[in-house]
Amino acid sequence: MTAPLYSENNSPVSTARPRVLVGMSGGVDSSVAVWLLKEQGYEVVGVTMKVWPQDCMSRAEDKCCGPQAIADARGVAHALGVAHYVVDEAEAFEKQVIDYFTAEYQAGRTPNPCVMCNEKVKFGNLWAKAKAIGAEYIATGHYAIVDHLPERSVLRKGRDPRKDQSYFLFSLRQEQLRRSLFPLGGMEKSEIRAIARKLGLKTADKVDSQEICFVPGNDYKAFLKGHLGTDQFLPGGIFDKSGNRLADHEGIEMFTIGQRKGLPGGSPKPMYVIDIDPETRSVVVGEAEDLVVDEFEMDQCHWNTDSAASGGAFECNVKIRYAHPGADATVYPLEGGKSRVRLHSPQRAVTPGQAAVCYLGDAVLGGGWIARSSGVRAPAGPELVAVG
Repeated sequence: MTAPLYSENNSPVSTARPRVLVGMSGGVDSSVAVWLLKEQGYEVVGVTMKVWPQDCMSRAEDKCCGPQAIADARGVAHALGVAHYVVDEAEAFEKQVIDYFTAEYQAGRTPNPCVMCNEKVKFGNLWAKAKAIGAEYIATGHYAIVDHLPERSVLRKGRDPRKDQSYFLFSLRQEQLRRSLFPLGGMEKSEIRAIARKLGLKTADKVDSQEICFVPGNDYKAFLKGHLGTDQFLPGGIFDKSGNRLADHEGIEMFTIGQRKGLPGGSPKPMYVIDIDPETRSVVVGEAEDLVVDEFEMDQCHWNTDSAASGGAFECNVKIRYAHPGADATVYPLEGGKSRVRLHSPQRAVTPGQAAVCYLGDAVLGGGWIARSSGVRAPAGPELVAVG
């Protein structure tokens, strides 16, 4: 069935009302998403993923997709009169998200597990469950907009700039976007909570999660030590830019670009991590100005428009991390799914492993993963191509 067209306020205008599977995290956003879709006439089925191994359930009690979240989602589904199921995705989550998370730190990069979870689990593995129950779409409580146009689906920023989550969805392919619905995209958080209170939902005033769902207390270092084991951490040295060894460290997993804490003292100026070399297990420190760059490379690039994927250079606005306001840039596609990004104004702490997401206005063009600097220069002088 053809995906419904969307109006400016993100409401479907198609007369088709298929079955939709809604990912319910146990929070207020996905709770209201269920109600909104019911109001629009969809047949809604709620699903909560159990992503924690059984031996970790005690520390997952108050986490996203933990036991309390499952209970909250089930209670909301019952109150709204929709079916609710729990699906066990613990094994897939371990392999596709947690293993990725730990491997990135071991490689000297700073991972973004939310992007990977969306691509591989929520809009990947969950599709098999959706098809099994006859659902044609997957919906979540993300603050983003997807316009289903005849030729393609366009991912856009959510209306509320403080809550926009399009950054975390940039890697979704067309086949995933085509079957995705984001009913909250045209709304603000205050509206969502007001609806939940009016409906008397138990999640109406539930506090939003501000940390990685599988990392207790947001202490990723303790998580890595517990998950990998201390024998997986290899010692190395902390060096200045001239190659002088300043101190030893217990593992590069304990560091990320821009970090200031945990570094040796004695310098007249504050010192920051400016490079991590996984081959030599070296951490290089420098001053604040050493974190400022005017270009970087990204790999594993994915583009949502044919024009952006055509191979010609193009201009856009790029976010180098979720909380980044965005910076104007020129993107030079390279071979092997790589691109060079030349920033129109220098930016601080461009961190390998983080997603770099390219926008034209509020539309997501695509993006890639920031790579460690290799000294490769972008080709000079190609004509810019129009994207959109």
